[in-house]
Amino acid sequence: MAAHPQLVADADARLADAQAAVDVARQRLKTSQDARREQEKEAATYQSRLSKFKDQLSAVKTNREYQAMQHEIETAQKELEVVEERVLERMVEADSMTADIKRVEQALATQQKDVDAEKKTLAEELKTVEAALKDATARRASRVAALPPQLVALFEQVARVRKGLALAIATRDGLCSACHVRLRPQVFQEIRRNDQIIQCFSCNRILYYIPPPPPVEPAVTHAS
Repeated sequence: MAAHPQLVADADARLADAQAAVDVARQRLKTSQDARREQEKEAATYQSRLSKFKDQLSAVKTNREYQAMQHEIETAQKELEVVEERVLERMVEADSMTADIKRVEQALATQQKDVDAEKKTLAEELKTVEAALKDATARRASRVAALPPQLVALFEQVARVRKGLALAIATRDGLCSACHVRLRPQVFQEIRRNDQIIQCFSCNRILYYIPPPPPVEPAVTHAS
């Protein structure tokens, strides 16, 4: 339950990253398109200038003026070709960027589907855990109500000191399963009866014993 908000936040973060990738790709395309429009305006300016120079060419009277006008036309033509090349590069760039946008949009759609499914699973798991916690809390309350208050107080005191683990098994070879200290033989025998509260002298946990299962008798076979 404690981890649930962070798990949801992590899923949302992955979705946000995918959305950010789409936003960045779209912005790159917009920037490229804006630059292309500016270059197209620049190309139109050179085309207008080139047309003007060509119109003026027929009106020149001297060879010197004709050569000067030809130079202006050649310069404007070269500048126009440079700008038109840039426009073409922007067009090719836009095609590539459009393909990138489709790719990241598809990744976003996939991530959205995955996150929705993950959130649904997390919500179902949280509901199950909450129900289990409610049931366990009710059963614990019932158990606590049936116990002497001093035993409950002892359990809670040990649990606070030992990070919630107030009980430990006395192993069959006479060790405390929590701190692995060997128990005195007499104490171990008393623990094995499971009829009183006995604490480990080392870690203070309350000890209990699980007897081994009875041996399984071999099946009897009858001679034919």
